[in-house]
Amino acid sequence: MAFFAGLFVMVGALVNTGVIGELSDAIAGAVEDRLLLASMVILWGSAILSAVVDNIPYVATMSPVVADLVHANGNTPQSHVLWWALALGADLGGNATAIGASANVVVLGLAERAGRPITFWDFTKYGLVVAVVTVAVSTPYLWLRCFVFA
Repeated sequence: MAFFAGLFVMVGALVNTGVIGELSDAIAGAVEDRLLLASMVILWGSAILSAVVDNIPYVATMSPVVADLVHANGNTPQSHVLWWALALGADLGGNATAIGASANVVVLGLAERAGRPITFWDFTKYGLVVAVVTVAVSTPYLWLRCFVFA
C-alpha cells in the first residue's frame, strides 16, 4: 500500500513541477494532429519502456500524458484509442523481461523456490519474442478497430 501511495505522490510531483506537461507537449508536437501516428508511438514506446520499467509505475506516470494527448486531439471517441495503445503497449511489452511486470517477478520467485530457477536472460530470450509478436498483432488491431471500422 505504501508503494502505491509513494508512486502516486511521485506522479503528482512530476505533474506539479511541469515535467509531465513538457513531456505531453513534446509528444503532441512530434505527432501533431496525426492520431494514428500518436497511437502507434504510444503503443510501441510503451512496449519498449515497459520492458525495462515495471508496467505499473510506467502507466501511472504516462496516464497524465495520455490524458493531455486525448484532450489535445479533441477528446473525441476516436482519440480514446490512445488509452488502448497505452494499455496494450504497457501490458504486452511488460512480458519482454523479468522486470517488465510484477507477475514476472512472482513467477521467477516461485520457479526458484520449486528448484527450477529461470535466469533473467532465459526469461528475456522467450519473453522478448512473445512481447514483439503480441504488440505486432495489436498494431493492426488498433488500426482496424479504431480507424478503419470506427
